[in-house]
Amino acid sequence: MKKKSLFLLFLITSQLVLFAQFFKKDSGLAHTFSIVARDAVTGEMAVGVQSHWFSVGTAVTWGEAGVGVVATQSFVNKSYGPKGLELMQLGKTAPAALSQLLALDEGREVRQVAMIDINGNVNAYTGKNCIDHANHIVGNNYSVQSNMMLTNKVCMAMSKAYEASVGKPLAERVLLALKAAQSAGGDVRGKQSAAILVVAGKKTDQPWNDRLIDLRVDDHAAPLNELNRLLRLFRAYQHMDKGDLATEKNDMILAMKEYGAAMKMFPANLEMKYWTAITLANNKKVKEAAAMLQLIYKQDANWRELTKRLPKVNLLTVNSNELKELIR
Repeated sequence: MKKKSLFLLFLITSQLVLFAQFFKKDSGLAHTFSIVARDAVTGEMAVGVQSHWFSVGTAVTWGEAGVGVVATQSFVNKSYGPKGLELMQLGKTAPAALSQLLALDEGREVRQVAMIDINGNVNAYTGKNCIDHANHIVGNNYSVQSNMMLTNKVCMAMSKAYEASVGKPLAERVLLALKAAQSAGGDVRGKQSAAILVVAGKKTDQPWNDRLIDLRVDDHAAPLNELNRLLRLFRAYQHMDKGDLATEKNDMILAMKEYGAAMKMFPANLEMKYWTAITLANNKKVKEAAAMLQLIYKQDANWRELTKRLPKVNLLTVNSNELKELIR
């Protein structure tokens, strides 16, 4: 019995030493579920993830416009992200890039990685020492992968949800897949953080605009619910941007339609209401603007102070009497 116990202790210690070699300070333990995907129509590429690990988006999600996206997880080797993107940028397909990196990684059996490139080539890998339940499903223009799950149904649930959401924007499809994973059991430890990254299908000469969506929830009791709220807020501000553009073109009908859509999505957001009112004022609808502003001032008087400052920088183009009506 003593010899058996000593042998068992040796095996456990050996495994701990093995994992210690591949778990480094600059890596992490992102046991999680994720999806990499490409929209065949727009060319956009996305990666989404949730985990019971702090700030999972800083470790798992990687992407570059016109190149591809990567999800690297389990006993994370973060270098799969930048190195995988570099190889794809040099012309290798996602499967070829993944194979090359795995061949060089002595810790491959504790890794889980998925990559997809701009042409929709996709592949995933789950090491044999990833913690159960661990598997992946590679589909048309997407891959879903998970490890340390409560049940073995997570990847299938993600795959079905993603395929059933054809026609929706890519970010919303990714979020639906993540929600399905959680409904199927999710991480055996629970949930803490989540992220969605979407990059453009084509690289432009304005790289600061090529990362289309980059939302992260670093620590939350219900990270997917919060991620859903942030994505809806992002869409609302897109309506605001379209309204601003319509205003520049003097298309007030379209501008108010877009502003109205934004405020409908988040009726309690004072920022949206405020700039809608300022736009009305700049287009000679001072009475309507003043009525909106009075309601805003009742909730937060600091907005009145901001209104006083706008004429100086030509963001509010009204005469002195109109200004008095707006700040009364």
